[in-house]
Amino acid sequence: MSREKDWQLEASRRLRIVDAFVIIWAVVGAYVIRFGVDPNFVISGEEPNYIWISAAIAIVWWFMLGAWNSRQSRILGAGPDEYKRVAAASLWLFGLIAIFSYVLRIEPARGYVGIALPVGLAGLLLARWLLRQHLSVARQKGKSMSRLLLLGGPSAVAHLAASLHSAKHSGYLPVAAYTPGAAARTGIEQDSGLPVLGNGTDTESVLAAIDSCQADAVAVSAGVQLHPQTIRHLGWELAARNVGLIMAPALTDIAGPRIHTQQVAGLPLIHVTTPSLEGGQRVAKRLFDILVSGLLIAFTTPLMLAIATLVKIESKGPVLFKQDRVGIEGRHFQMLKFRSMVVDAEARLAELQGQNEGSGLLFKIKDDPRITRVGRILRKYSLDELPQLFNIFMGSMSLVGPRPPLPREVAAYEHDVRRRLLVKPGLTGLWQVSGRSNLSWQDSVRLDLYYVENWSLAGDLVIILRTARAVFHGTGAY
Repeated sequence: MSREKDWQLEASRRLRIVDAFVIIWAVVGAYVIRFGVDPNFVISGEEPNYIWISAAIAIVWWFMLGAWNSRQSRILGAGPDEYKRVAAASLWLFGLIAIFSYVLRIEPARGYVGIALPVGLAGLLLARWLLRQHLSVARQKGKSMSRLLLLGGPSAVAHLAASLHSAKHSGYLPVAAYTPGAAARTGIEQDSGLPVLGNGTDTESVLAAIDSCQADAVAVSAGVQLHPQTIRHLGWELAARNVGLIMAPALTDIAGPRIHTQQVAGLPLIHVTTPSLEGGQRVAKRLFDILVSGLLIAFTTPLMLAIATLVKIESKGPVLFKQDRVGIEGRHFQMLKFRSMVVDAEARLAELQGQNEGSGLLFKIKDDPRITRVGRILRKYSLDELPQLFNIFMGSMSLVGPRPPLPREVAAYEHDVRRRLLVKPGLTGLWQVSGRSNLSWQDSVRLDLYYVENWSLAGDLVIILRTARAVFHGTGAY
């Protein structure tokens, strides 16, 4: 058995043990809090002993987590599926308890159920998160990964390999390429850096390549020149060998909620919905912005007054820095920030162009001589951006969105990049939680376009939570 299969078995075993421990802890804790430590306690003489009910709940809960496939290796380490399945199994269990109690006319102790469910679910989710952090560290070292043979055209294989290498936490390690129908090649594929194991279009050649690289799964990408019947036979052979089959269509930067599969005449058709910020969604986002920005303004007013005092004491000039930025649909607005540079910073920009460390249209200098001492601290923890809460409250910005661009940047935008202007710019966004000033221009654009294409209110909440961690560490801010 390969080491890759070993890690899957080990991860599954660890999850079973951790799930059992958390469930027992939650159920026993709920029993003790509700009924005390007397094992013979019953609510009335006609009702069963709750110690046996607790044991039954714990056992059924543990088995339901397995029945909902929450311990599958393919969902471990990345994505929300693992958490969703844990939550679904837990909620279904207590939903069934409520149904049976109603049908059998049993009045359960509400305090007991009210403690066991939330405590147990929170404990399970926390345990899964801790195990995910451990697994992510191992995967960054190249361990606990599933070996992949990439099957497809040369360009598609190179793109898929680059994407998987940049997301090691997902647990997929490309080890070789197979390019059926392509021109004969030997050695290393130039773009992906993977060894090319063949280009035949028959099932036997593909299976020989799988055996050669000891792949745990085969990823079929775009440009694969195999007959549908050949892919079908390949799937049968892979199933017999316990090797996974992954279909990787030529879709990039598409979030899961936008993808829906429909079976038509035996064919899995993938529907990709188009996101929109119209009607109720736009109203919900605006109400969320008003509520949260208003609360944050109220809570941070003393801090903003203190920062304003420090800025004024260190150097002469206005406390606030106002800059023309481009918002939704190309409309200009004055973005507010605490002044973190000397007063003549804009006038000195031209003389510093030769020291620009940014890429593309971004101007960045890690040790910018125009930044004041107070300003350096403000920038490190993004405190200079607090006045933008007023921009959000007044409607020119949103809490979450693309980076607010300068007019000179917008003037140089390519056609595709202008899609960033379809939504309001944000105080934070994917660019803020993915490297901040360390990002290249290409990465910044890619993240902004991904946000525009896949916006959701739930996604905004996740970004806000990740922003708190990014700001606390101060990484990539200068």
